[in-house]
Amino acid sequence: MTAPSPEADPEPAHETAGGSAPVGGPEQPALRRRRRRRVWVVGGVVGLLAATVTVLTLVFQFGLPWWSGPGDHDHVHVAADGTRQRYQVHLPPQHDGGTALPVMMAIHGCGMTGYGWNSMKGSTQFDALADRAGFIVVYPTQRMFADRINCWNSDDPRNQVRGSGEAALLAGVARDVVERYGADPERVHVSGASSGAGTAVILGATYPDVFATVTSVAGGEYGLNQVDPDDPDATPPSVTGRQAWAQMGEQARAVPLLIVQGGSDDVVPTVVGQRLVEHWRTVVDLVVDDALDGSPELVPDTIVHPATGDRYEYAQTTYRDPDGQVLIEYVYADDLAHAWSTPGAVGIFTDTAGPDATEIAWQFAQLHDDR
Repeated sequence: MTAPSPEADPEPAHETAGGSAPVGGPEQPALRRRRRRRVWVVGGVVGLLAATVTVLTLVFQFGLPWWSGPGDHDHVHVAADGTRQRYQVHLPPQHDGGTALPVMMAIHGCGMTGYGWNSMKGSTQFDALADRAGFIVVYPTQRMFADRINCWNSDDPRNQVRGSGEAALLAGVARDVVERYGADPERVHVSGASSGAGTAVILGATYPDVFATVTSVAGGEYGLNQVDPDDPDATPPSVTGRQAWAQMGEQARAVPLLIVQGGSDDVVPTVVGQRLVEHWRTVVDLVVDDALDGSPELVPDTIVHPATGDRYEYAQTTYRDPDGQVLIEYVYADDLAHAWSTPGAVGIFTDTAGPDATEIAWQFAQLHDDR
């Protein structure tokens, strides 16, 4: 018999250079602490970035506290379904709680806010005019993340009907202001820029009983999303005009419309503004007798305002019915780009050399104080 071989000695454990624990063994306390610190640092950086983004988003949307001035009040309209719509109201010195003042709602465009950064408030300078003329201004601001560049979604059919979407929210805001501040419900006007102009036109079609007049600056017709930019003639403005009239329903009336269009606008080309004139002529025609028969005849009259100093030349065309009432006004400046124009305007999409859209919008509203 052979003797049993002795058991082989186990291989020596591998050690680290510093004589630390074997590979696969428990970590050193110092290593664990370093890893925990790394997790804390990464978590802190992520948290700081998230907080910074949140703060910047809030500043973009709502501004900083010291941006508000005398007479400014922030509110939230809550719809029946719980949807919240933020807005700011500017009260002029003439507001005494007893006098029913008129209202101008001003709706911002894409890349803008109502009263935060690059705001409709700064772009239009309505507050200064309101303080002189004695009317209330309302600045709704698009809900955060409702659109990736803060547009109003006027091209979405869900927002083009009464009792639904953004149109219902903004009509609710207007009613809130009338009730809260004792404003005159017969003199609530709406103006808008770009996508906000499209929304203003929608409000004229869906809530003609709420809004006395509509002003569109660099905007388009109701149902513009149906129009192919490469072949606009395939969808005549009479088609979308008939749809706008149908939306009015039992509240149908010839809502006066002011259009401001720039000839150098590369976002909303001139043809869009021209279509809006014909579109609204269709609405007026159908409101009168439910037929597209050219009645009432709207007689155009054009005044050309020559260039003065650093101000552009512009043409102002009014369309009057047989009673002399201005139902459509078209202001065109060849040198005006995609901008709201008024002296002292502050914002990216502004121009101080074009026709004073703020003053013209208010003058237009005053023509229709007795609807």
